[in-house]
Amino acid sequence: MAESGKNERVAGMNIDTSLVRELAELLTETGLTEIEVEDGDRKIKVSRGMAYQPGVNFAVPAAPMAAPAALGETPAAPGPAGEAAGADLSHAVRSPMVGTAYLHPEPGAPPFIKVGDKVKAGDTLLIVEAMKVMNPIAATRDGTVRQILVENAQPVEYDQPLIVFG
Repeated sequence: MAESGKNERVAGMNIDTSLVRELAELLTETGLTEIEVEDGDRKIKVSRGMAYQPGVNFAVPAAPMAAPAALGETPAAPGPAGEAAGADLSHAVRSPMVGTAYLHPEPGAPPFIKVGDKVKAGDTLLIVEAMKVMNPIAATRDGTVRQILVENAQPVEYDQPLIVFG
């Protein structure tokens, strides 16, 4: 986290307003609606409510978003039809944190991996950025990339499946 910035007294509490602003910016950057951090006995939760939009009926729940198509994914090769939809996620690499997934080491560079690539334990699969820190996500075992379940620059949640190995 950033060094403590301006502290203000609000309702008898010392509030680090710069930390709250930084968390709010993270919500905007990642598209998340809520974030909570703990530091010792201090706990801060920042959430974004829905803003009023004329003509929008908030009483009607929004339709669930479809799962994103994997970047560079080719149609499923051998295997039963619908294998992608009902994929076995037991061999999936999952996000260790909330953040933004990047499939390329830098803009314009080729992706770390593609569907069908053989990888070895320790190979970098993608990066998850959290709080402006780039965290490489490495393969934990040897295998073949069967599916890439996220798109480049997509916000991800903790424990979300990212890559499926076969």
